Amino acid sequence: MKLAFILDPLDSIKIGKDSSYAMMCEAASRHHQLYTLQQSGLAWKNHQVIGFARSLTLIDPPDNPHRWYEEGVIEEIPLTEFDAVLMRKDPPFDTEYIYSTYLLELAERQGAYVVNSPRGIRDHNEKLAITEFPQFIPSSLVTSQEQLILQFLAEHKDIILKPLDGMGGAGIFRMQNTDHNIGVIIETLTRYGTRTIMAQRFLPEIREGDKRILLIAGKPVDYALARIPKPGETRGNLAVGGTGKVQPLSARDRKISEELGQILYARGLMLIGLDVIGNHLTEINVTSPTGMREISDQTGINVAGLMIDALEQNIH
Repeated sequence: MKLAFILDPLDSIKIGKDSSYAMMCEAASRHHQLYTLQQSGLAWKNHQVIGFARSLTLIDPPDNPHRWYEEGVIEEIPLTEFDAVLMRKDPPFDTEYIYSTYLLELAERQGAYVVNSPRGIRDHNEKLAITEFPQFIPSSLVTSQEQLILQFLAEHKDIILKPLDGMGGAGIFRMQNTDHNIGVIIETLTRYGTRTIMAQRFLPEIREGDKRILLIAGKPVDYALARIPKPGETRGNLAVGGTGKVQPLSARDRKISEELGQILYARGLMLIGLDVIGNHLTEINVTSPTGMREISDQTGINVAGLMIDALEQNIH
């Protein structure tokens, strides 16, 4: 297969934990051709969507964390010439990201195969998408209105506030009704009532970890990555110092995964990361889900291999 990965700059990739790198390594081991491009490398030209892409050769083993690849020269390649285009650009999901999904959707109409589906990415905000499945989620509120947030806080006493476009735990606040900075926190997050945010009831089960469950082609990987907060933190994200501990899926984890898996896969979302705290679904990650390396390292399961298997089955 000829695979194109849309990524952030390669020098920013942390190969010790990056799922895109794991997928590229697995694809290279099967002698598939690799190409990379950045979001800015997408263009509509001469009535077709093209990518300004470079061929990629992995150095195995890598010389160092920043010397793990060799790139070819930039080539102008119609996206339809790739067997699959993998959209793995990290958030923020800003206007440029939306424009990229429009271009990728045009490429799909011309015959390109894009993973995850650009429409699927665009239609599933990673925070808001959980509202489709109220039976699995904690008490939640989506609003820009201070008064509604104050009412929610009065009801639940202990809540989490988070922006709708963040990643890696950025911008997340825990707020209790005894705090002295309630007003300024709400003003900061909502930008004085001009930005919509999400509030959720605080889940004390976070001490046991914020579980990342990977769904590949609608089916869950058998183990979740529980991201356990460091002392003094309420966020388990590895990006803010959480510790990753792999554990088998619980019965509740499987119920959530199996109910959502086929629904979301039917919408073109081949690789999904569900976030579950205790028994509650808190996010549905569709842009660039991570966790493959940690699960593989601690269990021996070749998670990247499951993903490349799914790609091969869909293409051939």
